Amino acid sequence: MIMNGIKEFLHHESSGGIFLMIATLIALIAQNSFLSEFYTSFLHTPFTISFGEFGLSKALILWVNDGLMAVFFFLIGLELKREVSEGELANPAQILLPGVAALGGIIVPALIFSAFTTGDEFGAKGWAIPTATDIAFALGILSLLGKRVPTSLKIFLMTLAIIDDLCAILIIAFFYTSELSALSLGVASVCIAGLAILNLLNARSKAAYLIIGVILWIAVLKSGVHATLAGVVAAFFIPIKPKNGSSLLRELEHDLHPWVAFMILPLFAFVNAGIALKGVGVQDIFSGVPMGIIVGLFLGKQLGVFGFSYLAIKLGFARLPDEANFKQLYGIALLCGVGFTMSLFVDSLAYADSDAFSYADKLAILLGSLFSGVTGYMWLRKSSNLAKNSNSQIE
Repeated sequence: MIMNGIKEFLHHESSGGIFLMIATLIALIAQNSFLSEFYTSFLHTPFTISFGEFGLSKALILWVNDGLMAVFFFLIGLELKREVSEGELANPAQILLPGVAALGGIIVPALIFSAFTTGDEFGAKGWAIPTATDIAFALGILSLLGKRVPTSLKIFLMTLAIIDDLCAILIIAFFYTSELSALSLGVASVCIAGLAILNLLNARSKAAYLIIGVILWIAVLKSGVHATLAGVVAAFFIPIKPKNGSSLLRELEHDLHPWVAFMILPLFAFVNAGIALKGVGVQDIFSGVPMGIIVGLFLGKQLGVFGFSYLAIKLGFARLPDEANFKQLYGIALLCGVGFTMSLFVDSLAYADSDAFSYADKLAILLGSLFSGVTGYMWLRKSSNLAKNSNSQIE
């Protein structure tokens, strides 16, 4: 049952990576062609949802970033709860190596970025940008290698990315939260209490969870805490305990996976990856923030993930994934530098979609992710071919 869930996860995330690539290319073409004006105006088209006198009006890009991404984080929350309850995160021995790797993949890139932005108070706000890993893109690249990469390494990357997402949630909550509204937080608390009651009753009504979840999202949106966190909170109250032979959590996870992988994340990439390349000069790329992002993603991620993992294994706290060697583990560390959607998301929070860097910050995310993805693919392809001829490991 657990392995079926893992296979489904890998299938959707790997295939979804292809859609992400296509959406990114379309956005870049649209922004750098005769469609540029239409693309920009489309992103800022206002959409309003109203119920009587109450209304909520936002530009399309904000509906995607604040609304649809809450659904994405809801799915992340469901995966986290399932993994903690009965999956890879339920066994402390299984968590240790990807947990240590994820920690290194946050600390080292953040330190590198901070070194490049010393003295720049506004630029330094983006320290978390290079700490993210885009699981869809990373697994999409791994899928191109087929059976050359052991399944244990794919599970290692999946677990690392889930822990990485959990850390991203905490970072957003603690470091990218504006002034708080006591009234909105009070409404959110009532909603959480309602979800808790439904959970205790092991209620099966999707409509009940949806209604309370939407109210919770609006309350959190108005509270000053980023609205996507409402998705994570709601997910933790979805019952995983089977009733009448089925689990509501597993049903929702199964239903949402294709929507997130093939619609929500590609749409997020489309509205956020449209970078006007004509407006970015060489001097812009070599400034503090873009260089901090590129070096943080490409160098920081691989040093942090592999370095921390290597030390944990050599000190006897953890062991290599089955049928894998250190060369292949290093290739996985390279792929962790593919930040893309998560890095773009943190960038939008850190700089509030400011054009202070003339798109150089977003271009840096694409470049850092591209360098990491291409290098990781080439390294894994070569090391996997060598592994067929030799079972030796780096000592």
